[in-house]
Amino acid sequence: MGISREETESQQSFPGNFFIYCGKAGLNPAENMDKRKKYFQIMTVLGLVLAVLCYRGITDGALRLHADSAVFAEQDRPRAALTFDDGPHAKYTPMLLEGLRKRGIHASFFLMGKNIEGKEKIVEQMQKDGHLIGNHTYDHVQLNKLPGDQACEQILKTNNAIYEITGEYPTYLRPPYGAWPKNLELCVTMLPVFWDVDTLDWKIRNVQSVEEIVQREVKDGSIILMHDCFATSVEAALEVADVLKAAGYDLVTVDELLVT
Repeated sequence: MGISREETESQQSFPGNFFIYCGKAGLNPAENMDKRKKYFQIMTVLGLVLAVLCYRGITDGALRLHADSAVFAEQDRPRAALTFDDGPHAKYTPMLLEGLRKRGIHASFFLMGKNIEGKEKIVEQMQKDGHLIGNHTYDHVQLNKLPGDQACEQILKTNNAIYEITGEYPTYLRPPYGAWPKNLELCVTMLPVFWDVDTLDWKIRNVQSVEEIVQREVKDGSIILMHDCFATSVEAALEVADVLKAAGYDLVTVDELLVT
């Protein structure tokens, strides 16, 4: 006995007879279930892949953000340069070098040519420790009061003395008294280095007074003028270094301030 059209339509609309009707349409419930399992397996794998990719993206982004923040933080730190004139001194310069080495600080030393002889080992140590070595003329003369050829001789003679020890000609020159005649640029290709904080350490010979001057006048980018030929200057320089580092300053060589 066959099924009438009305009965078939009734079975189609009645949920309880769904699989009966589907069976007559040629669909296998077992095969349908297998397809569903495969579908869910594929979706699960895709979900895991997406989760891993998202995690890696978030992690990499966080690492980049941390690195960038560290760079910006370092760039935001104020910087200053400790500079020392008139050396090298047989007793006090080695004391200063040792103190700077212990603190991991690089400074700038402007040497007088006549003070170099007999102290070559000290200059070698300066270079080894990573300090900048510059020129302070041979006899500490005021360059703008000399004829051009004599002024050039003061500079070139000191350059040669430094080169004989370090194998490098200095690039930077600290003109005594800050006197820099423009015509010198015709005979020497060096950059003059001046200062904005004069500690007067050579004059006052008082550690606390030197420290107070620096604290009052220092700012980001300051070049601090000191000397390495007095016991009080060495003590004051190391005190100043500790104070500035505690205040968040990076102590650098002058070329890092002038070039960057």
